[in-house]
Amino acid sequence: MIVGEMSGVRIPDSKLAREAAQWDPVLSWAANDLGAHFILSEGIVHVAQPAQAIRAARGVFPVDPWSVAALHVVTTLTGSALLALALLHGVRDPDQVWTAAHVDEDWNAEKWGVDEEVAARRAARLVDFRAAVTILDALKA
Repeated sequence: MIVGEMSGVRIPDSKLAREAAQWDPVLSWAANDLGAHFILSEGIVHVAQPAQAIRAARGVFPVDPWSVAALHVVTTLTGSALLALALLHGVRDPDQVWTAAHVDEDWNAEKWGVDEEVAARRAARLVDFRAAVTILDALKA
């Protein structure tokens, strides 16, 4: 589902394969189970999503304030409400969600090396992510 070219620059197949492995299960779940067919995009340019996809995703958000707050944290830290929903609904576990959210960053670090400031910031964000996961798990019990 991930495209292999961005603004005329060819994305390496190894990176595409890693992105697909992490994201295709989430996108398939959204399409098949929720009826939320999202339009994929490249880069950072906003792409308007179909109203039906937004309604379908919105329909599976929880209404209790603790879950909403925890999902807000997960969404903020991963950059994806869809990953947050996949976590909430047990489609992906916390490690899979964290990995999917950082697939590009991890690939770049393997290729070019780790930026220590980025690594420290990510470690701090992981603490907040784990706290949000703990809240979600406690609410399920």
